[in-house]
Amino acid sequence: MVLFPANKLKVFLLVFSDPARSFYSSGEKLSGCVHLEAEQTCKVTGLTVTAAGCARVDHRGRKNRKNRSQEVEYLKYEEELRLEEVLTEDPDGGFLLQSGKTYSFQFGFELPAAGRLVSSYKGKFGSVRYYVRAVLDRPSQHALQCEKEFEVEEPLDVNRADLLAPAAASIQKKVTCMFIPDGQVSISAQIDRKGFCEGEEININAKFENTCSRIVVPKAAIIAKHSYVADGRTKELRQKLTAVRGNHIISGMCDMWQGKTIRVPKLKPSLLGCDIIKVDYALMIYLHIPGSEKLILELPLVIGTIPFSGVGSRTSSMSSQAGSLSSWSSFPSAPPSYSNIHRDLRVGGPRTPLLYDYDGGEDEEEDGGLFMRAPELQYPPPPAYSEVDQDAVNPPQVVQVF
Repeated sequence: MVLFPANKLKVFLLVFSDPARSFYSSGEKLSGCVHLEAEQTCKVTGLTVTAAGCARVDHRGRKNRKNRSQEVEYLKYEEELRLEEVLTEDPDGGFLLQSGKTYSFQFGFELPAAGRLVSSYKGKFGSVRYYVRAVLDRPSQHALQCEKEFEVEEPLDVNRADLLAPAAASIQKKVTCMFIPDGQVSISAQIDRKGFCEGEEININAKFENTCSRIVVPKAAIIAKHSYVADGRTKELRQKLTAVRGNHIISGMCDMWQGKTIRVPKLKPSLLGCDIIKVDYALMIYLHIPGSEKLILELPLVIGTIPFSGVGSRTSSMSSQAGSLSSWSSFPSAPPSYSNIHRDLRVGGPRTPLLYDYDGGEDEEEDGGLFMRAPELQYPPPPAYSEVDQDAVNPPQVVQVF
């Protein structure tokens, strides 16, 4: 019998048992087959299936331009398939692949238990990659191999107690103009929980105060932060994903967001548990200040895979939201005098700044600086309003105030 080299294979293919499946999770079984078909009768000596998964970081340093790389292994499996159960063994210990016939060899293994795997990831300076590889050994020749990747997605439940707790913070900043104090701006913000899934809306409660002479604009954005660690050095990338904005706030005024929403776009879940790669999310609430750096406040977010159920946390989140709003807001019992408004909104100098308005990205550095002379306006007297005496025994009387 004339035998041909095994590189004349017509088919050498890895197929998973469920090809339509998009991802696997820890503790689940992955199985499949290796298909072989030779164009001419040939001899092989062994068939091995291996599975591997590792995180790898590779980036270049700034100063000495040295490449930094590091790997962490999360999956290692090897199985030698029994060819003798399907193929005919010859006296030399090899196995014959007959031409024109397709052979299938099954394999299967169980992924490690929860806590030992991390989700698949691909970024600019690193990746978490899982694959199955089949290696076909041939006598007196290099081995042939084929490979197939698979995705791992570890479940992340946003209904955990730590992710259902609200997040709140405050920040303020003194503004200067040519080293001269020009008032200050401040932000106080709260969200009712930290854990969200794709498509959910984040309700933002915030208060913005502006006592500087410029017109400021409040904005909010969802930020992704990618961190890569190699040789003890960390490289971080930030990316703005989606954003909303509020109304202009003039000098001496404040504005409040009561349940302003921003929708979570289609995102990969937060990458947790990896020693060298981390993907975090944050809600960035900030004020654009013409001629000055932005005032930025960040609240932590965790993007999960199991959505919010609403059980056991709705009451607490609503009460915390109501409490925060009541502490921020106070409503006057009577409308203010127009004469008071006239005095409060006037700026001591002869000029009032206008907003240099734009809606750029994170690298926006343009400065606003348009000014105009404040017009001298005369305001009419305040309109009449009614007060009702609720304690009077007699029918209510309307008292006109002028």
